[in-house]
Amino acid sequence: PGAMGAAEPLRSVLWVKQQRCAVSLDPARALLRWWRSPGPGAGDPGADACTVPISEIITVEETDVNGKQYSSGKWQKMEKPYAFTVHRVRRARRHRWRWAQVTFWCPEEQLYHLWLQTLRELLETLTSRPKHLLVFINPLGGRGQGKRIYEKKVAPLFTLASITTEIIVTERANHAKESLYELNIDKYDGIVCVGGDGMFSEVLHGLVGRTQRDAGVDQNQPRATLVPSPLRIGIIPAGSTDCVCYSTVGTNDAETSALHIIVGDSLSMDVSAVHHDSTLLRYSVSLLGYGFYGDIIKDSERKRWMGLIRYDFSGLKTFFSHHCYEGTVSFLPAQHTVGSPRDRKPCRAGCPVCRQSRQQLEEEQKRSLYGLDGTEEVEEWKVLCGQFLAINATNMSCACPRSPQGLSPAAHLGDGSSDLILIRKCSRFNFLRFLVRHTNQGDQFDFTFVEVYRVKKFQFVSKPAEEEDSSVLGRGKKRLGPLCSEHATSCCCRSSSSSWNCDGEVLSSPAIEVRVHCQLVRLFARGIEESPKQESRG
Repeated sequence: PGAMGAAEPLRSVLWVKQQRCAVSLDPARALLRWWRSPGPGAGDPGADACTVPISEIITVEETDVNGKQYSSGKWQKMEKPYAFTVHRVRRARRHRWRWAQVTFWCPEEQLYHLWLQTLRELLETLTSRPKHLLVFINPLGGRGQGKRIYEKKVAPLFTLASITTEIIVTERANHAKESLYELNIDKYDGIVCVGGDGMFSEVLHGLVGRTQRDAGVDQNQPRATLVPSPLRIGIIPAGSTDCVCYSTVGTNDAETSALHIIVGDSLSMDVSAVHHDSTLLRYSVSLLGYGFYGDIIKDSERKRWMGLIRYDFSGLKTFFSHHCYEGTVSFLPAQHTVGSPRDRKPCRAGCPVCRQSRQQLEEEQKRSLYGLDGTEEVEEWKVLCGQFLAINATNMSCACPRSPQGLSPAAHLGDGSSDLILIRKCSRFNFLRFLVRHTNQGDQFDFTFVEVYRVKKFQFVSKPAEEEDSSVLGRGKKRLGPLCSEHATSCCCRSSSSSWNCDGEVLSSPAIEVRVHCQLVRLFARGIEESPKQESRG
């Protein structure tokens, strides 16, 4: 903004689509505007004026006027016209962005060069834009369209924006993670993953792990303070759910994500570290689920041959099995956070909750460091025991097209906390009511059997079930799985232990320790914009 303010405002009469328009460029406000001006002089902008922030201009190109039909009609006053084309972002419906272009025609060469030079100088001041990217493409993710999506929708835009890339098409599991440990990543301005949530998780683990290794931080220590990575991650959605992309951009659209990368957007995001016995199991950014969601992912892994429908099949099977699990949940409330899980204030672009919560957390850490406040050892942990159908911890809303509000609509991306959702033992009908709430606008926490807490740490230990009945019925259960046919509908069949669903991957350890690391990674995104503007012109 300071560099932009140094330039003088520009205002000229140019031609757009054979219409006389007033065009203004205000470096101080970083805005390019144009509006129809049929009369003499530039006039004042009306309701039909088009406005484009300089930060959302992709590039400015010289336009070849040879062969253009400008010698008749409204062009006859121009002896030899000069033209330049502005490639920019156009907002569409449902948070989608589109590449658009507008060509400005100038009657004078000097004026043409002035506009071209001024616009290009302003674009040069935008230092957050990437110039060289490392791209990982998962050719098998989702419906196997990752490579085609990148080549058709993303690569042309990167070329237009003069972004150079190095592309690695992954050939096996953890290929991207291993590459990030081995390559010289200092030469890149960011990492792009083309695929689903699994591909993003692999890149996340590689980048976070590499950063800790270079900084000499032991990831296996639950109390270690992790170092944020300087590189941003861009997500080109090409998976089955693309929850992370949907929760950070507002849509699963490859062109939209590519444009956010091009303009250099930046969004900080929390990461949870999951440990067991002083060993790092995995990192999580979206859902950490035990019970219902853990059983679904474990069962679906055995049915990969079914394709994407395996998730629906396993979900239905898990719902009818209606297992509950006994255990103890201990958690440390996130007292530094500004919001609460039920305040109906979702995380949006420029989120004040994330900003203020991080400031409060930093102050809290300073007080603890200098002994001015109670340390973690004397902080008050809360302990809850019982039988649970599901235990979910979300660092983000976990919204997706099927569940636009997500599992926790007011969860925040960068407030240093996780929303811990406990669904206690209840009837199958009540659990169905709870699940249905995820698809509508209702308060999904407004049930007596549902509890939600905003936490910065939590632990869980399962209590193994009693030995199975040795009767014929018990042996039959072992083979077929309990379906509660011999019980009332309010029954939950108690099983020994479930698995954890960690961002779509199975964790078999029933006892875990989780800590949220505030704003550990950054994405090429800006968060979901409150009311995206739509444009009909330009």
